[in-house]
Amino acid sequence: MVDIPKIRKIQRLGSHHLRLWFAGGATGEWDFSGLARESGPMVAPFASPAYFDRVFLEDGALTWPNGFDWSPEALHADMAAAGGPGVRGAGSLTTAASRGEQGL
Repeated sequence: MVDIPKIRKIQRLGSHHLRLWFAGGATGEWDFSGLARESGPMVAPFASPAYFDRVFLEDGALTWPNGFDWSPEALHADMAAAGGPGVRGAGSLTTAASRGEQGL
C-alpha cells in the first residue's frame, strides 16, 4: 500500500512562507512567493500576503477561501527534491529519521 502524504499542521512564517508538518513525520519550510507572481483569477488574490495567510488545511491539503488548493503529494515531492533543512531556493523537506527523531 502506498502512503499518500498529507499535511497535518502548518505555521505561517510571513512573506508567503509556510512551515509544514506531514503525517509521515517529514517537516520543512516552503517559499510560495512564486504564487504571488502568477496571473489568473484563481491566483490573483495571492499577491496579497494577508490573503495568502488565510490558508487552512482541508483533507490534508493546503486550501484557501477561493477554493484553490495545493496537492500535498506534489508539494511533498517538490520539497523532497529540494533536499536539506531550512529554506533553500524554493524550499526543503527533512524527515524525522534525518533529524534523528522517532516517527510521529
